Amino acid sequence: MITWTIKGGTVLGPAPHIICGIVNVTPDSFYDGGRHASAEAAAAQGRRLAAEGAAVLDVGGESTRPGSEAVDEETEISRVLPVVRALAPLSPDAAVSVDTTKAAVAVACLAAGAAIINDVSACRFDPALTDVLAQHKPGYVLMHAQGEPRTMQDDPRYGDVVADLKAFFAGHLGRLVRAGLPEDRIVLDPGIGFGKTLEHNLEILRRIEEFMEFGRPVYMALSNKSLFGRLLGFGPDERQEATRIASALLQARGVRIHRLHEVAPAVAALRLAEAMRPGGE
Repeated sequence: MITWTIKGGTVLGPAPHIICGIVNVTPDSFYDGGRHASAEAAAAQGRRLAAEGAAVLDVGGESTRPGSEAVDEETEISRVLPVVRALAPLSPDAAVSVDTTKAAVAVACLAAGAAIINDVSACRFDPALTDVLAQHKPGYVLMHAQGEPRTMQDDPRYGDVVADLKAFFAGHLGRLVRAGLPEDRIVLDPGIGFGKTLEHNLEILRRIEEFMEFGRPVYMALSNKSLFGRLLGFGPDERQEATRIASALLQARGVRIHRLHEVAPAVAALRLAEAMRPGGE
């Protein structure tokens, strides 16, 4: 069982798993870009995912796929803010998360009812985001990425990828807590596919238990990613079953937070994995 404290002191859990449903309001995300590009369509998708079992709805207005170009904060706010406002009334049954690296976007969305900030940059792209986190104390996804989305897959290199990521988490956890963000707000995302080769990604997954040494939940964002294409030869629309299998395997090994495009099938897979785990339900 896990808990995750978010904005306002609301606690998600205790639960055997937390599913974060993906709501992309973008024209160019790698898997579902353009499918829910209007605020109305994105809000409808968010409500559907909540009904299927998502405890968190992660709204994004800027693609972070490899090779993507940044968008300005005004464009990003115009995309995500109406969706956040539409989905905020679903809380506490489904908390709203915003996938952003920008302080201004975070401020606007937290004021509109968002409770979690999911940041691929660890506050590197906009250092003012640290102050926003300290002031508002939302839930926070601390993610590792090497480089920035446009160039991160050009030539990623590590000594020992797991050791390097653990050093990153240790440093940034300490920094955020010293800045004023309580540790119980933070979960750790190893950033599969963000400045990592296939072998880097697989090594992280093989050794995923090492990230639990920090005492914080691991947040896993594997949904339909390119590692399934490189490993299994699947195109983006053929990776759903591999995503569910991998999520269930990781659930059995202690990963409890899963960011997913397809929620309903994952609920069944995760419940099955938890029931079959020694000491499970």
